[in-house]
Amino acid sequence: MEEIEKLKTELRIRGFSPLTVRNYSFFVEKFLQSAEKKPSEVNQDDAKKYLGEMFDTKSKNTIMLAAASLKFFFKQILDKEFDKIPLPKKDRKLPEVLSKEEVRRLIDFSDAEKSRLIVSLLYSSGLRVSEIVNLKVDDVNFAENTGWVRRGKGGKDRLFILSSNLGEDLKTYLEKKGGDYKYIFSKAKPLTTRNIQKIIQGMRNRAGINKKVTPHTLRHSFATHLLEQGNDIRIIQQMLGHSSLSTTQVYTHISSEQLKRVKNPLDTLNLED
Repeated sequence: MEEIEKLKTELRIRGFSPLTVRNYSFFVEKFLQSAEKKPSEVNQDDAKKYLGEMFDTKSKNTIMLAAASLKFFFKQILDKEFDKIPLPKKDRKLPEVLSKEEVRRLIDFSDAEKSRLIVSLLYSSGLRVSEIVNLKVDDVNFAENTGWVRRGKGGKDRLFILSSNLGEDLKTYLEKKGGDYKYIFSKAKPLTTRNIQKIIQGMRNRAGINKKVTPHTLRHSFATHLLEQGNDIRIIQQMLGHSSLSTTQVYTHISSEQLKRVKNPLDTLNLED
């Protein structure tokens, strides 16, 4: 469909990620199929009907993504208004976080060196899974234990730190591969994010961890553990690549170690007086 191709092109030239291009295209295509009209004939009522029908089966966050897709399509491709559609507020669930012992157990139950290194790097750097699979050997400075995320979320470059122990392990791993790897964990083309998700799922099952564990769980755990160690939240914001401090501040609500250190007021009462 011509309009879908126009949508994909517009998203790409504006620097949106491949995942966003795929998601926006998916929802717009589903919308046009449900409307049973030519793209030039659809209106806000059609969009309301489509989004309204999603409330029975989809989460608020999915509906928000669908609405964002339609809004972009209406305004940027069709040059039509999209201002009369009330949208639900996004669910703000606290992210799942592993304890340090759970992270250690997860790593211990890796079934291959590559799997251990992938999970260790996810946790020790706080990188997104999409950033891990696209990380190139040339982007890592093993002498300084630092690396660069190139064109991360929002198209921005950022520096990240590397565990000194992990840096040595990665260097040794790459030397064994003979120096023909373009990416840290693959030769010519990036691994798929799905591949890494499956690796982590297997490690979680073998480790007997009951919590849901995804690549992003390790990113959340990295940020929470940094906060518990007393690191400044603005430094954590920069390390995670958050454009807004409010996004990083969610970790102030899930730091269990800080809660454990609070002195309960009942314990401070002199009950004998």
